[in-house]
Amino acid sequence: MTENTHSIEQNEEVENEELSEVVNDLSFFMPGNVEEVEEISRPVSKRFKDKKGKVVPFRFKPIPTTRIDELEKLHTIPVYSGTRKRKTGERVDQARFMAHMAVETTVYPNFKSSELRKAYKEQDPIEVAKKMLHIGGEYSEWLQIVNEINGFDDSLEDLEEAAKN
Repeated sequence: MTENTHSIEQNEEVENEELSEVVNDLSFFMPGNVEEVEEISRPVSKRFKDKKGKVVPFRFKPIPTTRIDELEKLHTIPVYSGTRKRKTGERVDQARFMAHMAVETTVYPNFKSSELRKAYKEQDPIEVAKKMLHIGGEYSEWLQIVNEINGFDDSLEDLEEAAKN
């Protein structure tokens, strides 16, 4: 065995030991060590501008998994079939579920505010959002941003890249 080969093997052993320590260290996952989720600002439409003519971005904050589960249950509807209309299963009303998740993720503008609901003559915040973002591309962009912010658009490659950094 050459000296160079021996040195490479030692380096690999040290790297494996360090990796083993990191892999087994659960402190990274403890509540006090987790990064806080921050608000994210993103433009949704070019139509909403401030007094200086600059596009006003929406502000978003991811919602917890438990809340997403609650919303999914809220928008799960029974499926009936046959001549006797027997319940044969359930399905999630995806459009309504996604819109509700988007309303909850959007911090600004607050679609639940009485001021916006009154201005758009709607009690349902989802309908306020639909009227406000009445151009199809705006509404779709809003939903897409919400998906991304809540982690639904993260690919395996994105997660692996983040782990490397």
